[in-house]
Amino acid sequence: MEFQKNYSGSPAQLKLNQIYKSAFLLVVLAAIASVGFAQPAATSPEESASIGDANAAAAHVFPYVAEITGNDVRIRSGPGTNFYDCGKLYKGDRVEVVRTQFGWSCTVPPAGSFSWISMQYVSVNLDDTTVGVITGDVSVYAGSDEVKPMHSTYEQVKLKRGDKIKLLGEERDDYYKIAPPSGAYLWVSSQYIKPAGPVIAGTPPTTGTYSTDAPLGVPTSASVETEKLKEFYALQEKIKAERAKPTDQQNYAEIKKAMKDIANNKESGKAARYAEFVIRQIEGFELAVQIAKEVQLQNTQLQKVMEGIEKAHATKLAKFEDLGRFMAIGQFQTFETYGAGHYRIIDGSGKTTCYAKPSDQLSETDLSKFIGKKVGLVGTVEPHSATGGALVKFTEIVEIIPQ
Repeated sequence: MEFQKNYSGSPAQLKLNQIYKSAFLLVVLAAIASVGFAQPAATSPEESASIGDANAAAAHVFPYVAEITGNDVRIRSGPGTNFYDCGKLYKGDRVEVVRTQFGWSCTVPPAGSFSWISMQYVSVNLDDTTVGVITGDVSVYAGSDEVKPMHSTYEQVKLKRGDKIKLLGEERDDYYKIAPPSGAYLWVSSQYIKPAGPVIAGTPPTTGTYSTDAPLGVPTSASVETEKLKEFYALQEKIKAERAKPTDQQNYAEIKKAMKDIANNKESGKAARYAEFVIRQIEGFELAVQIAKEVQLQNTQLQKVMEGIEKAHATKLAKFEDLGRFMAIGQFQTFETYGAGHYRIIDGSGKTTCYAKPSDQLSETDLSKFIGKKVGLVGTVEPHSATGGALVKFTEIVEIIPQ
């Protein structure tokens, strides 16, 4: 053969080369076939069922009833595993699905679910203490037994003033535990959801949700707790009235005593817990009143001291004579401690009021005739460094004769 003639290898090598070429061609054809005619990967019966259920759920008309296909299926606050747990479901449980998102089903909260709401925006209905009335716009957060209320950050719904909620009888960290209001939802992975049929109109909800349009309940019997709640809210109105007064006029003694009576009554229920909280507030108000009164007392005492000082000053000024043109008035005395030519002026009690020294223009004047007499000095005043007192350098000395 021509090929064999031109090929420099042995017949065995030639045969091996042909085998390699054939194998390479088969690999290329197989790759082309896998690209053009790829088939879905084989799955286990369980995986096929799960995928089928998820696809069926995605295609179902909302809302619909779904059955849980696994055990210990986590209910979450939001659509993802990064959202906190809000309970578990088990095989055969049913939920109402309202929509899906990224492989997660949004459901009406199953029975046993709960939410948290801040106590400061809820007024408890006195005729039915399981009903709360919203006093201002407030968020409702998904509840979890594993997460504290203050850390339950997933907002389910916002309620407005006048909406009503169902209280479940537990408070924690200034939050009420409530039945999830209408519009509050939780999430379950769609892989554990199997549609079971449409929601039948007129059937009761499959969960413990509470419509904000529900009428107020009618009490079946009077209770101590209800009566104490009435007393509590009446006392709160009195607190508001006291707070409206000037601080130094506020008095919480009677209100505090009544609150303590409620707090110490074992049958007061919620009212006792509310009263304990308000008592701490009252103690703060009383401290403010005490401080205000002490400040007022100090101001009064300071005013009296200032008035006393002013009165003493006025009395002292009244004792001084009108000096007129004189720099000093008093009895003229010699004072030779600092040398000749030094004098001093003393008052009626013998106390030195200032020192004196004649100016050069009085050097020829005989000043001895003024010794022991009351005189007035005309001149200038400067510090007397030797004594730390005042020195009058007088240019004129006048004897003052008593009238």
